[in-house]
Amino acid sequence: MIETDSQRLLADIGSTYARFAIETAPNQLENVMALRCADYPDFFSAVRAYLDTLGDIWIHHAAVAISNPVDSDAVQMTNYHWHFSIEETRARLNLDTLLVVNDFTALAMALPYLKPEQRRQIGGGEADRSSVIGLVGPGTGLGVSALVPMDDGWLSLGAEGGHASFSPQDERELYLLQYAWKSFDHVSAERLVTGPGIELTYRALCERARKPAASIGAKEITRRGLRKACPICVETLDTFCGMLGTVAANVALTLGAHGGVYIGGSIPPRLGDYFDSSAFRQRFESKGRFSDFLAHIPTYVITSDTATFLGTSAILAAQLHKRARSGSIINKIRKLRATLTPSERLVADYALSQPHAMLTNPISEIAGSVRVSQPTVIRFCRTIGCVGLSDFKLKLAAGLTATIPVTHTQVTSSDSSQERGAKVFGNTASAILEASHQLDRVAIDQAVALLLKARRIEFFGVGNYGIVAQDAQYKFLRLGIATTAYTDTRLQLLAVNAMSAEDVLVVFSGNGKITELVEAVDKAVSKGAFVVAITEGQSPLAERATVAVEVDNMEDADIQIPMISRILHLLIIDTLAMGVAMSRSGSWPEEPGESTPVKAVVKSRRKAAKPKPNSARLKLHKPKKK
Repeated sequence: MIETDSQRLLADIGSTYARFAIETAPNQLENVMALRCADYPDFFSAVRAYLDTLGDIWIHHAAVAISNPVDSDAVQMTNYHWHFSIEETRARLNLDTLLVVNDFTALAMALPYLKPEQRRQIGGGEADRSSVIGLVGPGTGLGVSALVPMDDGWLSLGAEGGHASFSPQDERELYLLQYAWKSFDHVSAERLVTGPGIELTYRALCERARKPAASIGAKEITRRGLRKACPICVETLDTFCGMLGTVAANVALTLGAHGGVYIGGSIPPRLGDYFDSSAFRQRFESKGRFSDFLAHIPTYVITSDTATFLGTSAILAAQLHKRARSGSIINKIRKLRATLTPSERLVADYALSQPHAMLTNPISEIAGSVRVSQPTVIRFCRTIGCVGLSDFKLKLAAGLTATIPVTHTQVTSSDSSQERGAKVFGNTASAILEASHQLDRVAIDQAVALLLKARRIEFFGVGNYGIVAQDAQYKFLRLGIATTAYTDTRLQLLAVNAMSAEDVLVVFSGNGKITELVEAVDKAVSKGAFVVAITEGQSPLAERATVAVEVDNMEDADIQIPMISRILHLLIIDTLAMGVAMSRSGSWPEEPGESTPVKAVVKSRRKAAKPKPNSARLKLHKPKKK
């Protein structure tokens, strides 16, 4: 049996072929194999068939690139009938990690790792390795993406640049636009600079030349054009290459992509030398006053057929590195397993084999599945260094979430109303899901405990977060709790003078650095009040708070008001209000062997004569008086 953490399974799944490889070392692939999707009823069967060809091998980690959006556990291929659950497939394959990402995201992440022989440069100078890299990929659709250099790697930007409006550059392309308008209200670049676009261009050029169009597809049009067997097919390829040059130039200008613009997809590599000598590069540099700017930016055709594997591997490696750096609880369980009691070892094996079930199931189901008592589950958590099951789940979640690079789709001035709406909704939904995974459940419990014991609750917020404070006041007044919301900094400083040790101040802030709010919190602490801060982690407000519920979200406040952060703050208020309401009705769950949240905070308050140094996000002691 070969058991090694260094060997990883990589897959690239399309509508026709499922390609697999084993990565034995960084960027070293072996046993590359392509299986026809039609030969297998589902994704699991194809993976199992490939692994069976390798003999007796045990792999812990796998990553899959798939030509499909990946935004939940359920994956339904849009261009094939396969559908599967990521978690169920991971468990059936006995893997510790199964990462599934979009194939174009994986291709983008491969760009920094391509060797000179895996790409072909067309024009331009030297790439600036510290700058943004652009990617354009014409195939069935038109993919657009970019990589932004970060201190510890690359940030992949999700984009839908292929749906930007098509901009004709000459009379021929203007005719194409008018022809396409007969069928489409909005003609995007993707309508023309793709495989289906080649077919549309061919039909339009036939009509323009007043010649009948043959019933042929993109592959045949390309074949005839390369062989110069059909003048209109040749003209179609010429037009395609020129339009692609315009799209690539627009990407370079928009992003400032001095790191180069890469051309991927299934079409350009097939054109070979024809593409190199086409109008692509001339059109790329044809931008009037910015022609000299673009002349220095190199363009590359990706020639490697394993580029997607490299990007998938890079994403997987980044996740595993992050997990190891954060001290993965899974690794700790493996190291301590031999020292556990027999009953605790059963819980450990369950956590190792079904980590997502351990994360989401209540203690009763965990104990029932393992056939041990609930106190045994708690004892297991404490044996490996956790306070209890809640603390264990929090640390486990830190190692299981954030499986793909952070992506953010920027709203641009060229977006249509529909595109702007889709991006705003998409970015918000993505942020909510990410915040849900990263939410500190222990901090929520402790905040609820403080609110339950409060004689009076004051809500402070300024600017855009004043609305959140007012919403919080309304929700807690409905629960019959005396509350006041203050959104003026002068009134806030006056209000804290009337607070006492029986009161709780809840403060909302995006960055946690507003001087007036920090001053108000310091005064509240000097009066003996507790402080709950809903704000950015590691900020002055978070450091001063009794309980900090962190909200860290990537949002460009220079372009738009902090819409997403405000929504996340509102959701946290809903969570706290629900916690208070459920606790009052006796419905708040309590795990056997652990103190209730209320008891834990009150006990902490009585003991906290002096604050203890604590780098954790949640501080249960009273902060030192200023």
